[in-house]
Amino acid sequence: MSRIGRMPIAIPAGVTVEVAENNKVTVKGPKGTLERVLPKEMEIKVEGAEVVVSRPNDLKKMKSLHGLTRTLVNNMVVGVTNGYEKKLEVNGVGYRAAKAGKKLTLSLGYSHPVEMEDPAGIETVVEGNVITVKGIDKEKVGQFAAEIRDKRRPEPYKGKGIKYADEVIRRKVGKTGKK
Repeated sequence: MSRIGRMPIAIPAGVTVEVAENNKVTVKGPKGTLERVLPKEMEIKVEGAEVVVSRPNDLKKMKSLHGLTRTLVNNMVVGVTNGYEKKLEVNGVGYRAAKAGKKLTLSLGYSHPVEMEDPAGIETVVEGNVITVKGIDKEKVGQFAAEIRDKRRPEPYKGKGIKYADEVIRRKVGKTGKK
């Protein structure tokens, strides 16, 4: 049986979890509200201060969905209590990030500045060369951080570009001159 799917999800104080028909799960907490429609084959029950996810049978598809469904609900609970954040670093001479209102402006060595608007529910903070993407929806935070990184990926020779704070860039040795 799915080790992850079997684990109950503890509901912290100040968080309410509601399951409507068609497995529409709504999680309300101190940081906001998240809702998501989960696979209707899974059975999601709120038992006291816990959420339990169970599957109808042991078909391969149900086994896959079991752990996924439990993790998605858990991510929603963690999101409304603590929120999620990803840190990105801008490395390179002349590479800069600036924030004005909801607009993130990146100078990345192109002939024009790259401007990005914060999506709904996502907030970006710039401190020096570090961009922090914050929000309550794990998927949206990760997606927006990936979009920012895609504007100029880190290159392997000098390490210039935008990288995640915890990312390690595999460096390459440059050209060597003739002997």
